[in-house]
Amino acid sequence: MSAADPSAALDEAKRRARAWALAARANGGPAGGAAQAGATQAGATQAAVAQATVAQATVAEAAAALAAVVLREVPLPAAAVVAGYWPIGQEIDLRPLLHALHTRGHAIVLPVTPPRGEVLRFRPWQPGAALQRGAFGTMAPAPAPGAADALLPALAPAVVLVPLLAFDRAGNRLGYGGGYYDRTLATLPGAIALGCAYAAQEMAAVPIGPFDIPLTAIATERGLIRPPAARRS
Repeated sequence: MSAADPSAALDEAKRRARAWALAARANGGPAGGAAQAGATQAGATQAAVAQATVAQATVAEAAAALAAVVLREVPLPAAAVVAGYWPIGQEIDLRPLLHALHTRGHAIVLPVTPPRGEVLRFRPWQPGAALQRGAFGTMAPAPAPGAADALLPALAPAVVLVPLLAFDRAGNRLGYGGGYYDRTLATLPGAIALGCAYAAQEMAAVPIGPFDIPLTAIATERGLIRPPAARRS
């Protein structure tokens, strides 16, 4: 496999990601060495995605295209609270979308990664807000003095933008192995779960487990993918 063949690199990364996910699920989820393997595979997959998308568009162009797709094709409730995330690694850049949603009157919150096994907590964000580094390299707004992170009614998002390593057209998502988004979405049964990714991150079939929450739709720089039948109850 050569650097000149990004499609082959992506296919190989996806194959290994799928094999890792199946092995992790068979053992009840990533732990110890499996978690480390998952982190390594996540980096490999993201690097391959970055290679595969270089010829398609620049990072900035892809970010702008993704924002346009969401604003044009996703019917967001007026003034709905939207949970975004700050991109890490080679994830598609959500920042243009977050700024646009804020301009349109949506309250934006960013997740704070809690201890393993818990649900995400959220902090309000607005353009220019100071951010601090959290677990796994994530970024979140600095906490307000005396304020506790909470999943409160005022901060409970109606729309959740979900990061991923890979997705399929059935709305299944290969995440990073911690289960944070699945646990959180299970507490928000009416929320729109919108996966955000490069089109190159699509797989024919993503391995799923009994606790995985499917996505309502997936937004990429090429358009919106709506699963033929939602599995969410």
